[in-house]
Formats: sequence, C-alpha cells, structure tokens
Amino acid sequence: MDAALPALTEMPAPRFVMSAEGYRIATYLWGDEDAPTVLCVHGFASSCRDNWVSTGWVRDLTRAGFRVLGVDQRGHGASDKPHEPSAYAMDALVGDLVEVLDTHLVDSVLYAGYSLGARVGWQLAVTAPERVSTAVLGGIPDGRPLARLQIEQARAYADHGTAVEDPVTRNYVTLAERVPGNDLRALVALAEGMRLGDADPDPAQPPQQPVLFATGSEDAILERSMGLAAATPRGEFVELPDRHHFNAPGSRVFRQAAVEFFTRA
Repeated sequence: MDAALPALTEMPAPRFVMSAEGYRIATYLWGDEDAPTVLCVHGFASSCRDNWVSTGWVRDLTRAGFRVLGVDQRGHGASDKPHEPSAYAMDALVGDLVEVLDTHLVDSVLYAGYSLGARVGWQLAVTAPERVSTAVLGGIPDGRPLARLQIEQARAYADHGTAVEDPVTRNYVTLAERVPGNDLRALVALAEGMRLGDADPDPAQPPQQPVLFATGSEDAILERSMGLAAATPRGEFVELPDRHHFNAPGSRVFRQAAVEFFTRA
C-alpha cells in the first residue's frame, strides 16, 4: 500500500508554488505518483481540506487508483491572501493552476472543481485544453460569480464589525467565517475582483472535453447549471438529491459519480 494512503483524513505539509506575481500557492499530494492525476480545486471561502479531504474525496479517489493534487486557491487555506481585488481576476486564478501543473511536471489532468473551483476549471479547460483531459464541475454558476454579494456591507463588517443587513451577504460572511484561517478581507477582495472583466462562463464557447456537471437539487443555480451542461458537446449532468450549494461537496452521490466518470475517461 502506498505510504500516502493511511492518513487520508489528514493534510500533508503544503508544497508551495509561486504564482506569476509572486504569491505562494499551497498544493498537496496524495497517492501513487505514477497514477493518473486528479487536480482538485475548491470553492469560494473553502479550502482543499474543507472541500476534498474532510468530505472523503481524497479517500475515494486514491482508493480508486488515482493520484490527487489538491490546491488552496489564492485567498484561501495556506496560500497567500492578497487584499487587492485586481489579484483575483479570472486570468490570474487560471494562471495559478497552470503554474501548479508546470511546477509539478504534470502535462494533463483529470479536473475536479466545485463552485468557484468549477468556474475556474471551465476556463482552464477552454483556454488551455491540452492541460485538462476530463472534468467534473460541481455547482458551477451560470452568470457572474458572487454577483449578489453586497461588497460595501461585507467590507464594513470586515473592517468595523458593522452588522450585515443583506441576507445573501450575511450568508456568505457566515460561510467565510466557518473555515478556520479564512481572511474575510481577502475574500471580499476576491468577490470584487471576480467582477472585473469577463468572468462569466460562456455557453457559446464551452469546453470540448468530456465534462460531468453536478448540482444539488436544492441549489438555486440548478437550472442554470443544467443549461451549461446542455451547451457542452460532451457534457453530462447528475442532480445531487437533497443537497444545496454549501453541502453538495459532501454528497456520496457526487463522489461516486465523479469516480465512475474519471474511471471510464
């Protein structure tokens, strides 16, 4: 048995990759280095541990014979957390993943992404198709990410503790604060930065690779996610029963569908 397998609920020491601007991006490895690599990229206000380790994904993927390369996106986990919105443009987030693959000497990966990680994965698959052979995109929004977040209210709360009145913004703040080590100012900057430029997934220019889309039955973006799947030439869709946007990563249906999809890729 590979030495990395027994501690699948623990985090190995991060291996840092330098972004083009000099930010440290934390990466983690599990499994046999000769096995097919799954790049796992988490959602907004989450982390590699929160989305992929605590939920059983690393366990199930390695047991199925895959190597897992996990990432803390900039602004999250053990990675650097700049406070400038310009640091979080989509091109920068995609560029980080290219740097991760280059540094780890991985030409092409199977891609697993959730929410923000799925949105970045869509863009990576479109702009650097040679780096992604197959993708599983969970909870991917059709529309500008985090668009309903009231930036000024979130920033006032982060800077001065001012109560957040907008319920959607309050939900995002609660989400951000539940993960230890999160920097709310960095996450507010990310939400603002994602509005710079063209951050929307474009159904007219979808990934050409096989893509499995998965969204919870109780998620408000369910229909829009299904629309993106329908616009993708080799897209498939699975609905996750009784799951909303924030608890879908823990769905056994989601994990099993992803492992099966990657296995037949």
